[in-house]
Amino acid sequence: MASALAEKNCTPCRGGVPPLTPVEAEGYRTQAPDWTLMDDATRIERRFRFKDFGEAFAFVARAAELADAEGHHPDITFGWGYAAVSLRTKKIKGLHENDFIMAAKLDRLADDPVAETARQGG
Repeated sequence: MASALAEKNCTPCRGGVPPLTPVEAEGYRTQAPDWTLMDDATRIERRFRFKDFGEAFAFVARAAELADAEGHHPDITFGWGYAAVSLRTKKIKGLHENDFIMAAKLDRLADDPVAETARQGG
């Protein structure tokens, strides 16, 4: 099911809409099972593992390109062999469908970086 989310695009969020409730967020999270609900279901987070620093850095660079294309920018930290990604919609101070769309796209990017780059026109 995560692939269905990955086929969607993030839509601009201008604020004024309520964030997902914890129950709604859990429903979306079942479509992105590697992500963890954090901070009373106001953000999601995942730690990706890589074989070394270069792979982690390459993922972060591709994730940045994807985020710019989607207009949805996660918080990312990385180091030797890992990248941690945190998503939430800042304008509504919580989670939106966009966060789960981006999560699904990042999952696909980590699983098949060449295919995702090609889909984004890179």
